[in-house]
Amino acid sequence: MQRMLADTVVVLDFETTGLSPEYGDRAIEIGAVLLEEGVIVDRFQKLMNPGFRISSFIERYTGITNDMLKGQPRCEEVMAEFAGFIAGRNIVAHNASFDRRFLDAELKRAKRAYEGACCCSLLVSRRIYQDAPNHKLQTLVSHAGIPRTGQFHRALADAEMTAHLWLSMIGRIRRQYKLQTVFFDQLGELSRIDRLYAHRYLTSLAEAGGCRGVRDEGAGESGTQCNSRRIMWYVLY
Repeated sequence: MQRMLADTVVVLDFETTGLSPEYGDRAIEIGAVLLEEGVIVDRFQKLMNPGFRISSFIERYTGITNDMLKGQPRCEEVMAEFAGFIAGRNIVAHNASFDRRFLDAELKRAKRAYEGACCCSLLVSRRIYQDAPNHKLQTLVSHAGIPRTGQFHRALADAEMTAHLWLSMIGRIRRQYKLQTVFFDQLGELSRIDRLYAHRYLTSLAEAGGCRGVRDEGAGESGTQCNSRRIMWYVLY
């Protein structure tokens, strides 16, 4: 299977009625941008009616009001459409465990599913921007010098700013480690490594030429898969 580039992804964000679909919370807005080789080529944004009134706290936090949600399509209708937008793409989100829970729950209600990979830009940022005061999106946008594209806590604006943050981290890796190509699975691996070993891991990728052309047993005839045991040896020893 061909490896996917890190800068060709869908970056998404949900605004919701609360913290978890396990407690009956629902999505009220989805925003997403499609990146292809580092360029935003498409956008998706929809409000959706959860079927009940949202709290005054959520209205203040997001700027989305109950009046705005009146007459909006049901979550199932929106998510059935969004399933086509992300089909065949890897996805990125800031604090991705939150967004992935709602993505899976709402797609299930729409009788759809997502089979791709997901990476958390917050976890990656903890390894790339270790000097940031914290790793909230608003803080990182300021820390990395990323222009604001709209109001924080609105889905499309957050998705666009997360996309620019994601690209800034890829750019920093390319410059600092002289890596011409950064793959999505490499940033997924980076997000799971202790931040103390992040520099060593990225250095090992550079020494291995980004793992391009490294033969891995079981990788098939293309031989383009990174030999993870070789890389992890550098990290652990």
